[in-house]
Amino acid sequence: MTDREWMHKAEEVMANTYKRFPILIERGRGCTLWDAAGRTYTDFVAGIAVCNLGHAHPKVAQTLSRQAETLLHVSNLYYTRPQTALAAWLVEHSFADKVFFCNSGAEANEAAIKLARKYFQDRDAPDRCRIIAMEQSFHGRTMAALSATGQEKIRAGYHPLLPGFDFVPFDDLDALAAKMGPHTAGVLLEPVQGEGGVRVPAADYLRGVADLCRKNGSLLMLDEIQTGLGRTGALFAHQHTDVVPDIMTLAKALGNGLPIGAMLAGKKVAAAFGAGAHASTFGGTPLVTAAALTVVETMEADNVVANARRMGAYFKQALLRLQRRHPVIKDVRGLGLLLGMRIAADGDAVVKCMMDKGFLINCIQGSILRFVPPLIVTSEEIDALTAALDETLAEVS
Repeated sequence: MTDREWMHKAEEVMANTYKRFPILIERGRGCTLWDAAGRTYTDFVAGIAVCNLGHAHPKVAQTLSRQAETLLHVSNLYYTRPQTALAAWLVEHSFADKVFFCNSGAEANEAAIKLARKYFQDRDAPDRCRIIAMEQSFHGRTMAALSATGQEKIRAGYHPLLPGFDFVPFDDLDALAAKMGPHTAGVLLEPVQGEGGVRVPAADYLRGVADLCRKNGSLLMLDEIQTGLGRTGALFAHQHTDVVPDIMTLAKALGNGLPIGAMLAGKKVAAAFGAGAHASTFGGTPLVTAAALTVVETMEADNVVANARRMGAYFKQALLRLQRRHPVIKDVRGLGLLLGMRIAADGDAVVKCMMDKGFLINCIQGSILRFVPPLIVTSEEIDALTAALDETLAEVS
């Protein structure tokens, strides 16, 4: 079949839950993708902050091939080396003592919500069950994660949602303090809101949230699904501060494209998950954890987080220079290589124009262009994108 026929077949046989662009991607390498017609695209979407090492990384491919010939899956009733080694790496490089593996960010947040409630149930405090989340947050599409998501456009059509969730404005400590009380089990938030518009809070916000949680006896739950694993220029975004969470969730970049999620917790909180309290058939399979271990070890060996910090600063300055040239740019925001640009124009039109020029970016909230390239991106690739964006903004204006 031709590429057009494949796309038509997809519309026939697949659920229409995505508004797809009319290109059929066939292969990738590093920050470059090729479509079925052989056209190249420089990828500043990276599977939405997933492919931190870029596409078809040779070490990850080698690990997958080797592990696939050895052991794909056994039940979590048994031990495996890759799963244990990955958990040990995450514990060594974070605040946590324990790791629970699952298959996605939504599942990781489900586990976090369950753990927070179970923790207080075990302490004979069943009424301490409410979770405070942030307006404009995004925590996933499963029912509990959706119930914790502070965007009505995403929640619409699925009511009644699960009870027990309250919402306050992001980056507003007074509102959070007013909402907290004896029924608050935990506060769930993203250190930087990704889907909510690449919103970076004030420098003292996360510390203020942690202090309020400690004062109220509530758990601090950080969703680092998009911000974790180097995206913001630190291994985890909360490490830009001295804050230590009680629970943290990861996914996206952990597998560099393979389905994996993880919930991390300190020993005291994690103890609420005893045998049978939670489970996942495919959580932490040998195949996926072997690949994820290669991902994190390669990131560490190649100083990928440092590159994200340098290139993030370089990229942000380039976008700020564009802002001085184009009044249509109203704001440049973000941290590391999680960057956003708010424009007074149709963001989707800019995305389409950039795609025609050979660059993949995406638009959120209608007018915010989001840039989340692989963390191995080079200054030359950033320069090429900003030159194309310069032309595009002039055309749109």
